[in-house]
Amino acid sequence: MPDNTLTFAGRGPGTTHSLTWASFGDRKARPHVHVQGGLHADEGPGMLTARMLADRLAEEEAAGRLVGHVTVLPAANPMGLGQFIHGDITGRFDLYDGRNFNRAFPDLAEAAAVHLKGRLGPDAARNTALVRDALLAALVDSPPVDPADALRHALLRLAIPADVVLDLHCDGEAEVHLYTQPTSLDAMRPLAALTGCRALLVAEVSGGNPFDEAVVRPWLDLAQRFPDHPIPPACASCTLELRGRADVSRSLAAHDAEAILDYLHHLGVVEGAVNLPAPACEPTPLAGSEALIAPVAGLLSYSVSLGDQVTAGQTVAEITDPLSGTVHPVCAGTSGVFFARPATRIAEVGKRLGKIAGAHAFRHGPLLSP
Repeated sequence: MPDNTLTFAGRGPGTTHSLTWASFGDRKARPHVHVQGGLHADEGPGMLTARMLADRLAEEEAAGRLVGHVTVLPAANPMGLGQFIHGDITGRFDLYDGRNFNRAFPDLAEAAAVHLKGRLGPDAARNTALVRDALLAALVDSPPVDPADALRHALLRLAIPADVVLDLHCDGEAEVHLYTQPTSLDAMRPLAALTGCRALLVAEVSGGNPFDEAVVRPWLDLAQRFPDHPIPPACASCTLELRGRADVSRSLAAHDAEAILDYLHHLGVVEGAVNLPAPACEPTPLAGSEALIAPVAGLLSYSVSLGDQVTAGQTVAEITDPLSGTVHPVCAGTSGVFFARPATRIAEVGKRLGKIAGAHAFRHGPLLSP
């Protein structure tokens, strides 16, 4: 389990940031699974789960049970871990320019295509290796200009060699849920079942080019660009949301790490069989997920609990005006599982009050929270 460190320059003179990850098993072995936590640096559950997964993988490696290769990056955003305002960490957005750390990852397909021209052939396995090399070369072709983009490049450099990529996050308050793409869905169904996901949200393009899509989308684009040569979708990825920000405990993290380890057994990365439980939900389109919006300001309370099945027209939350006492109900516009909500209970106009996983797509454009 050697630790590895990558360092990149910070914004100020003499400042640097470092990423440290652990590697388990033979680096040339397949399948290769990459796991990271804390890309949003104020989301602790994924970081603790990744740390405890690394500890369990060290035990499995010492016992000689590693068949594939696993890389684990417990803290994927050293920049965000250093951002505090009045004693509270703020790690979702770069305070320098306001950009979400999990958006604006580079699209590498076009630059990779230049490296692939005239080199692809009829062998899908050989083409897969060529595409991975080309994607890494595309990163070199477009050097980052600031620390946040250097971070994005570094994260892609670690993830591109992998067959499966798991990006661990959390919401304000939430049930476990998972975001993925159609080509990754079959690979992620077992993970959703093992982690007890209450929502499994699927979109080919969610908007903003987040990390999980940035490692998958180039494979699809390159397959379309070179239709005469077989290029399989050789990377499957997801964003796994491990409840809410306050759900940081060693017992929960140990439970989640064990579920991910069971997933690695299922993939054949670690020796040993696992029985998949029945899924707690079926996939639904991300475009069918409703974000409830506060129409007025006031004190926020909820009429339903996380995990409840709600129906269109049902009151989900109430906003009380502390001055007049007026109570304004907020009703569901679609039917589905109420799976996430903010951790705060004071609403401003336009605040996102919760998410409902509906079965029927109705939204267009950017589908993720800002």
